[in-house]
Amino acid sequence: MTEQKRHRILMVSDFFYPNFGGVENHIYYLSQCLLKLGHKVIVMTHAYGNRSGVRYMTGGLKVYYIPWKPFLMQNTLPTFFGTLPILRTILIRENISLVHGHQAFSTLCHEALMHARTMGYKVVFTDHSLYGFADVGSIHMNKVLQFTLADVNEAICVSHTSKENTVLRSGLSPEKVFVIPNAVDTAMFKPASERLSRNEIVIVVISRLVYRKGADLLVEVIPEVCRLYPNVRFIIGGDGPKRVRLEEMREKHNIQDRVDMLGAVPHAQVQSVLISGHIFLNSSLTEAFCIAILEAASCGLLTVSTRVGGVPEVLPDDMIVLAEPVPRDMINAVGKAMRMLPMIDPQMMHLRMKSLYSWFDVAKRTELVYDHALRCTDENLLQRLPRYLSCGAWAGKLFCLVMIINFLLWHLLNVLKPPEEIEEVPDFVYPHHQHEEPSRLEFKG
Repeated sequence: MTEQKRHRILMVSDFFYPNFGGVENHIYYLSQCLLKLGHKVIVMTHAYGNRSGVRYMTGGLKVYYIPWKPFLMQNTLPTFFGTLPILRTILIRENISLVHGHQAFSTLCHEALMHARTMGYKVVFTDHSLYGFADVGSIHMNKVLQFTLADVNEAICVSHTSKENTVLRSGLSPEKVFVIPNAVDTAMFKPASERLSRNEIVIVVISRLVYRKGADLLVEVIPEVCRLYPNVRFIIGGDGPKRVRLEEMREKHNIQDRVDMLGAVPHAQVQSVLISGHIFLNSSLTEAFCIAILEAASCGLLTVSTRVGGVPEVLPDDMIVLAEPVPRDMINAVGKAMRMLPMIDPQMMHLRMKSLYSWFDVAKRTELVYDHALRCTDENLLQRLPRYLSCGAWAGKLFCLVMIINFLLWHLLNVLKPPEEIEEVPDFVYPHHQHEEPSRLEFKG
């Protein structure tokens, strides 16, 4: 790849390994594919326990675990300007050309995009979740998102529903928002070599046991399904504050022998849990995309899911049964799925998923967004301030003040430690192979 086309990307988010989740997987696999396509990719996140400093992962992926500790739900405490010195140093040391922030709930993402725009870098933002409009938390989050997205060059959403949600929450022009779905590592999620007997139907649930993931809905659905279908057994993987309710449900209905509670399941063991079942049950109340559905389908499971958010966009109709997020409709959907099981071929479903979803396809589409962002016109602070001013009568003025202070602090840092005094890190070019899918996750470092 020529130097003119080689992107030098800094991925920023509070959510990265060793924490596991959809955002973490997305950043990791996207970074691996971009590295294989010849780009330079660096990840910046906060410290996890004693994991601080610079670490290297599979494929030469370099990760800066900056010495900030998580404050709430793996997020760092908002500092506004506290991350500017260390981000500036990383951007100059690594000779970065573009900053890519992930997840609206990430404090580090918002601050990095703000600082990067102050320093004249092109920025891209990916939103991975859906948020409401009425509750106090969503109102505050949407205002923060409006501030951040007022000056991004391009944005990415993982589904069309997510795009509509992001545009409505942030006021961002729809022309600046691209839809690029998630994908699944089909090399890691393979079906069982032999088809399972249908004498006993196993329904698998792997999810964080929280309200948003529909844990309360499971409490209503599982006992009734067990009553209607004596040959059904449930396997529930995951942990969270709602686990107590599920444990109480098992004891109340005396179905301990038909509902196995596995607790938290490491990502490397998810596939072994999935292939022990016939049906995957997703009870989320809100979902932008849901990678768990892709992983289950890649393992050959028929999916039953709530019809929420971007879920209807994920799989073809013959691979998923959708239901409204109410107990009766979910119970009927499980019954329909059980009648469909004889027509399901796990190996064929796996091959279809392999053709439908590829991380290399995601990476190549993301490349186009980067190209588009780098072609955007350079603007000074005075040209950018009107966009912040339009964010609200009072909020707009506050946002402008924050950006002016940030601009002055950046110039002060340039005086105290000029950029030419920061030594650039020499690039180490790792062997990469075009069109080669990343191997299964190897967490090194």
